[in-house]
Amino acid sequence: MTLGLVGKKIGMTREFFDSGISIPVTVVKVEKGRVIDIYTKEKNGYTAVKLGFMNIKNSKLTNQMKGFFAKKNTEPKKIIKEYRVDKVDTYKTGNEVGLESFKDVKFIDVRSQTIGKGFAGVMKKYNFAGLRATHGVSVSHRSHGSTGQRQDPGKVFKGKKMAGHMGAKYRTLLNLEVIKSDLDNNLIYIKGSIPGSKNTIIFLRKSKKIFKRKTSKEKFAQDTKVVDKKETKGSAKKTETKKQEPKTQPDKKTAEKEQPKKK
Repeated sequence: MTLGLVGKKIGMTREFFDSGISIPVTVVKVEKGRVIDIYTKEKNGYTAVKLGFMNIKNSKLTNQMKGFFAKKNTEPKKIIKEYRVDKVDTYKTGNEVGLESFKDVKFIDVRSQTIGKGFAGVMKKYNFAGLRATHGVSVSHRSHGSTGQRQDPGKVFKGKKMAGHMGAKYRTLLNLEVIKSDLDNNLIYIKGSIPGSKNTIIFLRKSKKIFKRKTSKEKFAQDTKVVDKKETKGSAKKTETKKQEPKTQPDKKTAEKEQPKKK
């Protein structure tokens, strides 16, 4: 296990490569985490690091959390996360952890909350077809129809698709590509879109599923090499055809003079 980071979604833009191809990216501003507590095998039975992200006013804390931060002698933090680590020797309480820990990482997992849509019907929420527009159907065109059975089993099963609150759920996206990271401004550029609106809190971690996969830079570099090879082959063929001079055919007058006249 490795450390994770917390950030805020700034918005989306696109990143250009040298070949001229652009890729849509999501920009996330990573917050620096402060080491609040360290767990060791001798004391706790496992090795882990507790980090705090984003400052918060002391007036917004409960009495229990005020006592917790006063005991740890650290400033109040909005988000507290615990990460399992293999070694704890490099961490000390009070130190800060930032985007430097993701310096050479190519793929990450992202977890965030989707945009809330409020109360929604089944046609919007689950893409139901609805009831018929005519032939006896009145007032219930967009309803979901029957939800239960008869006396047996006489209940609505859990998980039945019905109208209700839509969105505002946490979703995790796996193996998203990191296009680039700006250490000076604590910005990370992630390929594609991420659930949530602007200023949504984003949880980042290194990819758990490891597999061989080329990044966009490597793919585009390979494509440009192939194109260059094709162009060089085409130019070489053109130069060869130019070097081979075409055979000149003799004129009709010269051919008639060379041929002997028939008696």
